[in-house]
Amino acid sequence: MATKSLQEQLLGIGLVDKKKVKKLKAESLQLKQKIKKGKALATGDDGRQEELKRQREEKAEKDRALNMERQKLAEQKAIQGQIRQMIEQNRIRKQDGDIAYHFTDNKKVKQLYISQSMHDDLSRGRLAIVKLEQQYELVPEPVAVKITERDPSYVLVCNNRVESIDDDPYADFQIPDDLMW
Repeated sequence: MATKSLQEQLLGIGLVDKKKVKKLKAESLQLKQKIKKGKALATGDDGRQEELKRQREEKAEKDRALNMERQKLAEQKAIQGQIRQMIEQNRIRKQDGDIAYHFTDNKKVKQLYISQSMHDDLSRGRLAIVKLEQQYELVPEPVAVKITERDPSYVLVCNNRVESIDDDPYADFQIPDDLMW
């Protein structure tokens, strides 16, 4: 049982006529000859090829922009992970104290009850208050500086270090013990 070619089947059904079949055979033969000779020139396809090239370039540009956006998101997640790790590894246990330390968080005044030594360290800039999710943590000042380099929104309080100054004009005056800031 010999199978008929597609052209013969289409001729048998009546979808194409003999003129079209001869024309298509001639065109395909010419195209094969041009390809063999290496002279396959795009005749009439120049506009289409330019359009396809332009579309490919647009798609490549879109892909580059999308990749850059994904890369930025990945970098942000990595930075947030680094900050979380720094806070969790370097946090100082808050000793329940009777002194309220007031600070601001998004224009709201918050307070944290800490001991006198922690209060002194916060005032002198040896400790800093950072926000991790919805909790406030105390970390050493060098860690807070590293966090600020990555994302300053995490650090809520980081006073400048105050060391003893030799030429302090107010060094002779005593600060009363009952004065609270």
